[in-house]
Amino acid sequence: MNKTPLTQRGADKLRSELDRLKSKERPQVIRAIADAREHGDLKENAEYHAAREQQSFIEGRIAEIESKLSNAQVIDVTQLPATGRVVFGTTVLLQELDSETEVSYQIVGEDEADIKQGLLSVNSPMARALIGKEEGDEVEVRTPSGARSYEIEEVRYE
Repeated sequence: MNKTPLTQRGADKLRSELDRLKSKERPQVIRAIADAREHGDLKENAEYHAAREQQSFIEGRIAEIESKLSNAQVIDVTQLPATGRVVFGTTVLLQELDSETEVSYQIVGEDEADIKQGLLSVNSPMARALIGKEEGDEVEVRTPSGARSYEIEEVRYE
């Protein structure tokens, strides 16, 4: 099975969520199920069914996170040689050539992506266009609204 790239921050965030689910939420839902059982007839007990549904969600999420972590290749970009080349985990400062606006993105794993936070999925068209390029290179990215050209101003390994 192929390893999925994940930044150290992304792996830490998943581990934190896993710990919270196992140590806090799972025991809470188990108590809620036990309390609901004490109320009698389970067929018409909405609290019981809601707690069981919540338990199913929590167990599914635990399994999903454990699978992601077991298939992850954690990359600590601070340990990579700073060559100025765009690779997974780097933060890239771009200038759009038409409008001269500057944007900054960190290239991260699929699960970490959040464009509003400047976290760009490694599988996105923008990231695929940037990977392998260097500071000073011009990059054309095809977007749904048309092609856009950027100049790579800076590549940071942070």
